[in-house]
Amino acid sequence: QVQLVESGGGLVQPGGSLRLSCAASGFTSDYYAIGWFRQAPGKEREGVSCISNNDGSTYYASSVKGRFTISRDDAKNTVYLQMNNLKPEDPAVYYCAADVNAPKYILAVVAGGPIAVRSWGQGTQVTVSP
Repeated sequence: QVQLVESGGGLVQPGGSLRLSCAASGFTSDYYAIGWFRQAPGKEREGVSCISNNDGSTYYASSVKGRFTISRDDAKNTVYLQMNNLKPEDPAVYYCAADVNAPKYILAVVAGGPIAVRSWGQGTQVTVSP
């Protein structure tokens, strides 16, 4: 069973930075995508970024491209989301998520496709406020 544990959320001023971490375990396949979704109050959950585990390709939603960077540390089985230049529209609960259907996951991130991810973390709150 896949387990995902996030950390690193918090309060930051506009223009500031935060780094989220997701410790992952329990994968039985090398072919999966792992990354981040977010959900703000009153809004639908949306894809933010993901990384394809087999080749390391990274993908971003247009709203965060150029500001957020996803990376991984294989030795620690951890995925990171470095968030720079945080804006008032970024506050949300950020969820680490993973699924073996990488193409569908990627589509959800880059084109707002349907979210059909099976493994979720508990979420971490990101707040942007002066």
